Amino acid sequence: QVQLVESGGGLVQAGGSLRLSCAASGRTFSSHAMGWFRQAPGKEREFVAAINWSGGGTYYADSVKGRFTISRDIAKNTMYLQMAILKPEDTAVYYCAGGPNPFWALRTAARTTAYNYWGQGTQVTVSS
Repeated sequence: QVQLVESGGGLVQAGGSLRLSCAASGRTFSSHAMGWFRQAPGKEREFVAAINWSGGGTYYADSVKGRFTISRDIAKNTMYLQMAILKPEDTAVYYCAGGPNPFWALRTAARTTAYNYWGQGTQVTVSS
């Protein structure tokens, strides 16, 4: 069983920055790719960014490209999402997820079905 725990959410003004962390633990950390999704009230969960654990290849949603950066620290089994130039429309609960296979295309990385482990989420609120 793998556990994913997000942290780093909070309240920030528009234009500000936040860094989210996702720490993975458990008997065996077997994810080959990890990603960030977000869900705003009344909306479906949407893809934000993903990273292949070994090779480090990254994928981003168009809405965050150029503002958000995904990274990972293999030694710490931790993934990060550095968010900059935040906008009110970035307000959501952010979830990290782990998938059993590396991604080779954005359309695959963006599917919730590509992931088999999910964290509980962390709230990000951007005020205008």
